[in-house]
Amino acid sequence: MGNTDSKLNFRKAVIQLTTKTQPVEATDDAFWDQFWADTATTVQDVFALVPAAEIRAVREESPSNLATLCYKAVEKLVQAAESGCPSEKEKQIVLNCSRMLTRILPYIFEDQDWRGFFWSTVPGAGRAVVNEMDDDGARPLAESLLLAMADLLFCPDFTVNSHRRGPDSVEDMQTIDSCEYIWEAGVGFAQSPPLNYIHDLNRTELLRLLLTCFSEAMYLPPSSDNTILNPWVSFFCSTENRHALPLFTSLVNVVCAYDPVGYGIPYNHLLFSDYREQLVEQAVQILIVTLEHDGGGLAHRPPSPSSMEDQDSVGPDNLFVNYLSRIHREEDYDFVLKGLARLLVNPLMQTYLPNSTKKIQFHQELLVLFWKLCDFNKKFLFFVLKSSDVLDILVPILFYLNDARADQSRVGLMHIGVFILLLLSGERNFGVRLNKPYSVHVPMDIPVFTGTHADLLIVVFHKIITSGHQRLQPLFDCLLTIVVNVSPYLKSLSMVAANKLLHLLEAFSTNWFLFSASQNHHLVFFLLEAFNNIIQYQFDGNCNLVYAIIRKRNLFHQLANLPSDPASIQKALLRKRNSQETVSMEGSRPAVPAEPGTLKTSLVAIPAIDKLTEKSQVSEDGTMISVLKMEHSHASHHTLQSVTCPFLLPQVLSWKCKLPLQTIMRLLQVLVPQVEKICIDKGLTDESEILKFLQHGTLVGLLPANAGTAMWFRTYMWGVVYLRNVDPPIWYDTDVRLFEIQKM
Repeated sequence: MGNTDSKLNFRKAVIQLTTKTQPVEATDDAFWDQFWADTATTVQDVFALVPAAEIRAVREESPSNLATLCYKAVEKLVQAAESGCPSEKEKQIVLNCSRMLTRILPYIFEDQDWRGFFWSTVPGAGRAVVNEMDDDGARPLAESLLLAMADLLFCPDFTVNSHRRGPDSVEDMQTIDSCEYIWEAGVGFAQSPPLNYIHDLNRTELLRLLLTCFSEAMYLPPSSDNTILNPWVSFFCSTENRHALPLFTSLVNVVCAYDPVGYGIPYNHLLFSDYREQLVEQAVQILIVTLEHDGGGLAHRPPSPSSMEDQDSVGPDNLFVNYLSRIHREEDYDFVLKGLARLLVNPLMQTYLPNSTKKIQFHQELLVLFWKLCDFNKKFLFFVLKSSDVLDILVPILFYLNDARADQSRVGLMHIGVFILLLLSGERNFGVRLNKPYSVHVPMDIPVFTGTHADLLIVVFHKIITSGHQRLQPLFDCLLTIVVNVSPYLKSLSMVAANKLLHLLEAFSTNWFLFSASQNHHLVFFLLEAFNNIIQYQFDGNCNLVYAIIRKRNLFHQLANLPSDPASIQKALLRKRNSQETVSMEGSRPAVPAEPGTLKTSLVAIPAIDKLTEKSQVSEDGTMISVLKMEHSHASHHTLQSVTCPFLLPQVLSWKCKLPLQTIMRLLQVLVPQVEKICIDKGLTDESEILKFLQHGTLVGLLPANAGTAMWFRTYMWGVVYLRNVDPPIWYDTDVRLFEIQKM
């Protein structure tokens, strides 16, 4: 049958379905087979030939027909999982049913009355294994569908290479050991199977349907109740799924082994389709979605291969989270870290021939995956920080932060990047690694400097604060907390970075800024804390910073003498308000409206810094002491807009007396007279001589899981997945409630 005839017949079947007023019997195979048995439609065809309006019409006017369509499609997948799809026709039926369900499921999820449909038991829809149970113990349709998909993802000659010894040997789908059919070498699996693009395409189709099943989360409004789990994810990642381990391993290995550049032949991505890239994109999206829930309960002990640590604690119910947390071999950590770093740095690569290398687009998903790895596997986090390999993650993150700083539609990317750096900065080794010289110059519009990765971090942070859009202001606390966290370990800041820090202090310590919002003084506290740490622990190598502090000493004297009487405070605020200027950083710009079709960034309020950090401080004897958390308002209220009336006098006074100025004042007291004396005695005007003279002369960011951060991650993650799946546009124009989409 020609492709045009096939499409025509398929369209006729859809019209029949939408115009039938009477229920069609489930036994009428001649009718139902039109949708999958007699057709060769692509997923794009299915989306074009089954319009949204018609799906909704069937849902409202012929609900039994929609129910039967779903049931019959699942039944076909269950039968295929039992038989192993030996014929080409059966393989095509699996693909057609997958495409049809991918098209329909979002319209089931958007209607509250239909949402439980897949979790009800349908008579006749038994377990995947025939005769295992009678109909009274039938599985819900969702479970049958998920188990069938899991089986089909390890189906010889369909999604994996066959291991048959000869033409007469048979691979039984019920007894197959899928751990021998893992898709790619890497964690816990040494053999790399031959690349088969048909298998990659088939895996991609099934993973797309799996992702659609998991997307029910998009149709529920944001909730602070973090105990509500996604039932699709919970079941698929439970011990009910006998393929959980090999599938988790396959997904991780496919992502981390992928090399988009390949053999490095220029323009090779324009010459042929890279089917592996599509698979990698779907795989990383499945991983970040399944790793969202950790269940919180104790599971049955899952199988423990040598690549997973056999811990005493049983771990979470979600086996994907469980397995991720138990990866422990150094070679596996190395494989994962190098793979993620290779992919994250790919969009930064410069070549002499424009557009000659493939550039991946799924860096946001990779950042979420890296976050999950560090969050669920602390040994992986320590491995990352053990060598300067962490800088291969840092530099791409700084590139993305700098690149996205003025684009309101990428505010989520800004947050995930900053959250990762906040997590890393809580570990001493991160600060130590930043001292490595920065020599590989990535294309960024930042001032030229000669220095270390610490200088790069400070210069980029300064750029974000001074020339990002104003909606990034809730992030300022996070950015400066990172600087404080690493400050005790920074051996030698460049003059460029030192001046950037002093410029920030200058901007944040003006009277009108300090008094215009209740939390603005936090930024000054952070900067003073960073200066104190460097002076106390790294004075010897930091003559550039000491010199910059001496040059800007008036700033510190002004802070020490801040007005505290209501009249002076009111005067400072009125002076600013009368000048008709909003209180924002020099160079910052208003957030431009989001482009149509992009995520509105009012997803869910970004967690305030007090939700993300526990604060402690090093005492004089080197031990860690806890300090009370500063009171932070909700992140959505973190704004630098001027207020109409001053705060009550006691609130101003409450923080002024706590400004940590003693160390800097002592330094100025000792060094300023010495520097002035040398300048007079020797007639010095040359900076280098003063620096030569000066040459001889921590907070911890911890990210506990809590409802606020979990919901932010859920909205951000599903927002990314929604926007990245445009061909076909799985969720376009459905009633998504987790976040808002700017309509065309």
